Amino acid sequence: MYSPTTRLLTVLEILQSAGSVTGRELATRLEVDVRSVRRYITLLRDMGIPVESDPGRYGAYYLRPGYRPPPIIFTTDEIMAVTLGLLAARQLGMTGATGVESASAKLTRVLPDELRERVAALHHVLTLDIPRYESPAQAVLDRFSLAAYQQRQLWIMYHSSGRLDPTERVIDVYGLTHYGGNWYAVGYCHLREDIRSFRLDRVMQARLLDTTFETPADFNALDFLRESIASLPGSHAVEVHLDLSLAEAQQRIAPTVGLLDALDATHTRLRCWSDGLRWISRFIINLGCPFTIIHPPEMRDVMKAIAAEVVSWAEATQESPSHEVS
Repeated sequence: MYSPTTRLLTVLEILQSAGSVTGRELATRLEVDVRSVRRYITLLRDMGIPVESDPGRYGAYYLRPGYRPPPIIFTTDEIMAVTLGLLAARQLGMTGATGVESASAKLTRVLPDELRERVAALHHVLTLDIPRYESPAQAVLDRFSLAAYQQRQLWIMYHSSGRLDPTERVIDVYGLTHYGGNWYAVGYCHLREDIRSFRLDRVMQARLLDTTFETPADFNALDFLRESIASLPGSHAVEVHLDLSLAEAQQRIAPTVGLLDALDATHTRLRCWSDGLRWISRFIINLGCPFTIIHPPEMRDVMKAIAAEVVSWAEATQESPSHEVS
């Protein structure tokens, strides 16, 4: 629910960002009538803010050209959102620690006592579970972001995993994502003539080009990355049918383990690659639901061996001498 003060600040923010806006548009965004909008405009003018307007039924409000608005005023919710954003940026390694601390200090200095206490509490007690391994250089992250946003091709020098020498490539960056503790870019690689993912910490150099490209409609970098990781080839192609609905399976199985699709309302197919059958067998057992092994058939023998081990452990525990406490 908006308060009158919040609505007044919102009108100023809209005028600063939109350039010009009609009274009816302001009324819709503020959830008030047009008469109330006129009252807010009058209040802003009384405060010395030069709000101009075009006459007529379809006229619009706008700030006088050349007017420099006063310093940004944040609401309480916005202050907390900025604080959380700074904490997440520090954890993700998106910017240097000095930048985060400097921004936090500037923010804290201008806060009233009550808000300062709430912000300090977040800084001191909140721990974000965001895994982070190797962070890319800030310049690399900036250039990849600009390349994706401006749809400009990017020349990179890239050191692939398992290769001794780096390769030069031109790529169309479709999007960036942080996943599993690493930063990735997903896009079309002109060297490999295919859509590929790139770990940003392995980018040695990056340079924006003048040539442009078009990002495929509705492309999702995170979805592509998850599917490509789950589809990485291993020694064994595994297919298991689980007695779980698709929603239940998605809650228990991380996207990187494999690909899930519904067989019916209560059964889901898991497909993945695994270098060893023992690990994936243990994983499926730990799901705690009935299942049917479709492929490979030798996985059944691995399951039986694991079951025999568990039985022997249980029997050994049962036969061990009891320890009486005096």
